[in-house]
Amino acid sequence: MSYNAISIITLYKKEVQRFIKIPLQTIVAPAGTSLLFLVIFTTAIGSVRVDYPLNDFKSFLFPGLIMMTIIQNAFMNNSSSILMSKVQGNIVDLLMPPLNNVEIISAFTLAGITRGLIVAFACGLVMLPFVDVNIFNVTIIIIFAVLASAIMSLVGLISGIWAEKWDHLGTVGNFVIVPLSFLSGTFYSIKVLPEKLQAASLFNPFFYMIDGFRYGFLGSSDTSIYIALNVLIFTCIILTAISYLMLLTGYKLRA
Repeated sequence: MSYNAISIITLYKKEVQRFIKIPLQTIVAPAGTSLLFLVIFTTAIGSVRVDYPLNDFKSFLFPGLIMMTIIQNAFMNNSSSILMSKVQGNIVDLLMPPLNNVEIISAFTLAGITRGLIVAFACGLVMLPFVDVNIFNVTIIIIFAVLASAIMSLVGLISGIWAEKWDHLGTVGNFVIVPLSFLSGTFYSIKVLPEKLQAASLFNPFFYMIDGFRYGFLGSSDTSIYIALNVLIFTCIILTAISYLMLLTGYKLRA
């Protein structure tokens, strides 16, 4: 099977331009929401002690909020694009050109990663004046940001293909993405949870995204950084395979 870089770049540019044209919705709004969360949680429970010494609650919360924003925006980028094309009836524009399945997955994943990283940078920039930011390892930060964006881009692609109307997509967002984000250690260390809930958190892939990303800032984590990395790589491979099979069979894409 041959691959056409021009096809990937063209589709990638189309998807990036789609969200760049509405920056208030796709970039500014998530950054503002993150700042709001920072203010509310540090005001309400800022005195709560976390299990990371030498770091105040804002420094602990900072990477968690950025990763939560990456998760939500990378997901929405691809899911909304695919579903919008299906609802408007122009999904044929994606299926008819000489694009193979790998090229489609690559372009959408890269576009989701781009949006995730841009929004992450915007969120960090907005919160920076209010947080004493520590950076332990820049490479780890970038790796986990890219992996999380890639995973959620693939989840968005799968959800967009599966969904038949906006209610279906809302169900995934409200009952899967948001709960898993809040239960992944964004606002707390899982070490403060009862043992059974700690064990349950280890089955939440969002936990590994946030924990690994936070490690890049604070230099400490609730689990092994290598375990987190392997879990995310394995998850990415599985989701890529599912996406490929859905496109290959034309699941809910072809009449």
